[in-house]
Amino acid sequence: MIKVYYIMHSCFMVELDDRYLLLDYFDKSVVSDVVEFSGCLPELNPNKYLYVFASHSHKDHWCLENLRWADSRDNIKYILSKDIRLGRNYLIRNGFDLSIKDKIQFVGSMKTYKVDDMVIETLRSTDAGVAFIVQVNGLNIYHAGDLNWWNAEGKGELYGEVYGREYKRMLKPILNRHFDLGFVVMDARMGEDGYFLGMEYFVKNIECDHIFPMHMWGQYQWIERFKKRPGIANLRDRIIDIDRENVIFEIED
Repeated sequence: MIKVYYIMHSCFMVELDDRYLLLDYFDKSVVSDVVEFSGCLPELNPNKYLYVFASHSHKDHWCLENLRWADSRDNIKYILSKDIRLGRNYLIRNGFDLSIKDKIQFVGSMKTYKVDDMVIETLRSTDAGVAFIVQVNGLNIYHAGDLNWWNAEGKGELYGEVYGREYKRMLKPILNRHFDLGFVVMDARMGEDGYFLGMEYFVKNIECDHIFPMHMWGQYQWIERFKKRPGIANLRDRIIDIDRENVIFEIED
């Protein structure tokens, strides 16, 4: 049994028999001027290893305070995009012992890393940092970070076309691969003509059993709207319905 915790925004935690994978957890108070998030971490089993992923440095995907968990937990590692700057002087100013770096694996785009028994691949984002592909315990997991077909309202048709070409190019390495879990951007800020573009391309072109919409800024009504789009009917069962924060989904492995 796999447990997937939807915490908030783009933050999910995957619980396996022997570990937790925490993806893009951030300080909700920092973005409270945009949305009042209420998501929080559940109580964790101290005997399970905790792997903390951050796809990039944006404040709705990463928080420096996450590093303080290592003060009370030996079985923890961080997999952080290289755009998250943690220089020596910066860490010292913020009260961290430099030994914290021993627990961090920095990752660049279009690379493959071995972290313990996990294989972690990265894709280049169309915004900042990376998208993650994690192979662990026989599972393939995709987390988009901010890799999306961005098409903001008012920016013009050419803007969306450029991002569309880049989005398709960035996903090309995984077009023929199967994923058990996928966490994919569906941002309502892109408007009626743009919120669905990245998700629709992913759903139609990449085989993924369970697809979790994310980066929705609390506007969950767009999930059902997307599932009613033409051409999605035969694929809609792959898309997980989310209607609030702090929800646990149990998936048979």
